[in-house]
Amino acid sequence: MNAPLKITKIGNSAGVILPKEVLAHLNVGIGETLSVVTTPRGIELSAAEPDFDAQMAAAREVMQRRKRALRELAK
Repeated sequence: MNAPLKITKIGNSAGVILPKEVLAHLNVGIGETLSVVTTPRGIELSAAEPDFDAQMAAAREVMQRRKRALRELAK
């Protein structure tokens, strides 16, 4: 799929309207969250993982608790 998208002004920001075919391909709908990642080829959009924030919070907790062990492993 190769569709040109127009950037529009939304308040003090800018936005892009995604065609229904793109939403279907991403398996998302209106009001859902997308994940944006910078890659060597540009920007990648994907459906956000619902438990990503919880996973990151758990990872930060472990990293904080095991800071010395992780520092030793990094040597």
